[in-house]
Amino acid sequence: MALRGRDIVSLRDLSSEEILELLEGAKKMIPIAEGRKASASLEGRLVAAAFFEPSTRTRLSFETAVQRLGGRCITIADAGLTSMRKGESLSDTIRMLSSYSDAIVLRHPSEGAARLAADASDKPVINAGDGANQHPTQALLDLLTMHEALGTLAGLKVVLLGDLRYGRTVHSLAIALAMFGAEMVLTNPKSLGFPEELRGDLDAMGAKISEEPDLRRAVRDADVLYVTRIQKERFGDEGEYRQVAGSYRVDASTLEGAKPRLIVLHPLPRAGEIDPEIDRTPHAAYFRQAFLAVPMRMALLDSILRARGG
Repeated sequence: MALRGRDIVSLRDLSSEEILELLEGAKKMIPIAEGRKASASLEGRLVAAAFFEPSTRTRLSFETAVQRLGGRCITIADAGLTSMRKGESLSDTIRMLSSYSDAIVLRHPSEGAARLAADASDKPVINAGDGANQHPTQALLDLLTMHEALGTLAGLKVVLLGDLRYGRTVHSLAIALAMFGAEMVLTNPKSLGFPEELRGDLDAMGAKISEEPDLRRAVRDADVLYVTRIQKERFGDEGEYRQVAGSYRVDASTLEGAKPRLIVLHPLPRAGEIDPEIDRTPHAAYFRQAFLAVPMRMALLDSILRARGG
């Protein structure tokens, strides 16, 4: 694996071959993530988790991944308690963190912050979400969940439901799906479609994209239904948010006529988009998806930080 010392700011930083290697590596990490086996592949390594936005699953799964591999973390979990409150620039904060650690995992509310951090750091930077831009490691664990459940990524039909404008998870996932030739069906409120720049990139990649406003019709022959919440925190105008809040919901009737093997994914947290009754069906894969964040991030960290010959 040729990821040693590399930044992962976007899915574009990885080839399809490297992604498949990471997925296979993640599957081998599952017994370690479950605590049934032990590993010390990151022994002596220190990872800085710098989270300038709220996070539960991403921060804790990264910290768990490091510790399951024998490494250690230093963590910023509240930007208000850092020197940035005193006016320190992000670049200076990153330079400081890179002198303390072997890698930096960064979440930040500003688009482009991860690329700026990668330019400032002499240690690898992993993007854990930069505003409404990208979230590449979430896309990797989404792909792992699909591959584990369906046995392939090639030729899948994936319905992308919800906030496609501000949803950074779905932005990264769409790039990955295009890389593997999957068909994407977009179902979203009219004002929450893909940003023009992303849509242009996907078109340039030859992505197979169609639109279907009728959700039941969209899922009828789909392999994956990927649901996103409408992100209130990304709207500059609360009135705009109110116009689309609660405009879609997946319940048992939505999935009538769907393929038996259809899986429903959600990056979580959910805020009413998926009825809890779906949790009890074979279609629900979002809690497995949340667990797979640990072995997926373990595989990525191991690939970037494992000592040569270790």
